[in-house]
Amino acid sequence: MSRLTHLIVSGIAWAALGLTACTSAPTNSGTSASPSGPASRSPAADSSAHAGNGAPAAAATPSDGSGEYIIGPGDALKIVVSQNPELNADVPVRPDGKITTPLANDVIAVGKTPTELAHDIETALSQYLRKPSVSVIVSKPVGTFGQVRVVGRGVINPKGIPYRNGMTVLDLIQEVGGLSQFAAGNRAKIIRSDRQGTREIKVRLDDLLNKGRIAENVALQPGDILVVPESWF
Repeated sequence: MSRLTHLIVSGIAWAALGLTACTSAPTNSGTSASPSGPASRSPAADSSAHAGNGAPAAAATPSDGSGEYIIGPGDALKIVVSQNPELNADVPVRPDGKITTPLANDVIAVGKTPTELAHDIETALSQYLRKPSVSVIVSKPVGTFGQVRVVGRGVINPKGIPYRNGMTVLDLIQEVGGLSQFAAGNRAKIIRSDRQGTREIKVRLDDLLNKGRIAENVALQPGDILVVPESWF
């Protein structure tokens, strides 16, 4: 009887040991990463990595047709040299396109912006001054590059007008007395030449003047030519 009791107790012990081993085994949950499989990545992480490793975006380049004034023959310029008033000067742009100021002779001015000309004068003065600072002011724009012009039989008085900052097509039309009776206003165009080349900009003047379409009131740039043709009938 004691041997039977011993066998029963031993069986119960082995059964309990097996149950403990089963319950302590690791479970394969859905959130566990596979040791051999690649880790998953979210779409946001992928796009972030692509943006970080991709080629850098091209830097924005400034526009050459931004409207900055271009100096022309005959323009009157005021040259101001900071902390050196004896070098200041009021000079016209000569027909050969050059100017002369104290210590800076025969500097080419035509075709340059005031900022570019100021830099060139600073370069010339650097032989005599330490870090010169120059400002160029167009006191009287009379050159070709300082004008906007209207041509064509569609205007009453075609002519050139000195450019003013913020000038628009409507300002120019008012300056020349308006459109003629047979003007083909909606076939007008602006011819614009800048460092990007020469291009045409269509302007519907009839819509601007008669229908009040302000979108047609194009901002002008120095040197613009507004062409207003006459109707064919």
